[in-house]
Amino acid sequence: MSSLLVMAWLVEARDPYTGGHLWRVSRYAELLAEAADLDDADIARISIGGFLHDLGKIGIPDAVLRKPAPLTDTEFETMRTHPEAGMRMLAGHPLATVVRPAILFHHERPDGDGYPRGLSGDAIPVDARIVGLCDAFDAMTSSRPYRAGIPVGAALERIRENLGAQFDKRLGTIFLELGAAGTLNHVAGHSDDGIPLRDCVMCGPTLVVRREDRAGGHLYCRNCGGEYALSSAASGDLQAEPTGRVGSAKQLVAEADSALIARLVQETSQRIPLPRLLEDVPA
Repeated sequence: MSSLLVMAWLVEARDPYTGGHLWRVSRYAELLAEAADLDDADIARISIGGFLHDLGKIGIPDAVLRKPAPLTDTEFETMRTHPEAGMRMLAGHPLATVVRPAILFHHERPDGDGYPRGLSGDAIPVDARIVGLCDAFDAMTSSRPYRAGIPVGAALERIRENLGAQFDKRLGTIFLELGAAGTLNHVAGHSDDGIPLRDCVMCGPTLVVRREDRAGGHLYCRNCGGEYALSSAASGDLQAEPTGRVGSAKQLVAEADSALIARLVQETSQRIPLPRLLEDVPA
């Protein structure tokens, strides 16, 4: 499981504007699965699937994955290959059946206009309906080079407008209730519990502070390479101040957040033992 999560994280590391995306989708999906009264095996499986849903983007060229502008129709067709590519990568892996629904079907839609299979309604596995909704919500509330993320309230309204079409009506209604209660606010714009994304002065919200980071350390923007010094704010949080320098090639090498991944694995195993999780995979 750890090796799979590291692979998924390395996909995220290629695109500086998706910092924390996998953690956020996994966390949103877990909250929604809990609110929908699913059992522990379902919740654990959906949480893992949320982290792994974009695994197939390993095969998407950087020119498409990191394009600082909207995709052309041809580029979008390339991007649409990532669900099936993710499943091909997992062929023969012992956990393939656990995460298959989230990886393969998270872009399907209740109205049948999704991909790659054009499934509709309840033919879409619940894992995919949850992860797909959470993925879309995070995309709407996250910034890209060509547009700023929209506020949580505006994203929730878009979900409301598309219930039964792009989003499952029952699950979407529960998600809206979570949003109205403020339950999603500690996840939106964060890369870990209690750790908001920091802004690069050149690129926007691309700086990911890790739980293990301390004052006196440095961060680097994965987009422009700018160096930031970490210091303690009056609130006790870490703040990032630009140094005016650019990181070296060694400093800019992406390293998987192994501590965050270890916590996710531990939380999953505490919720339900892995052998039980494998037994409870839906047909």
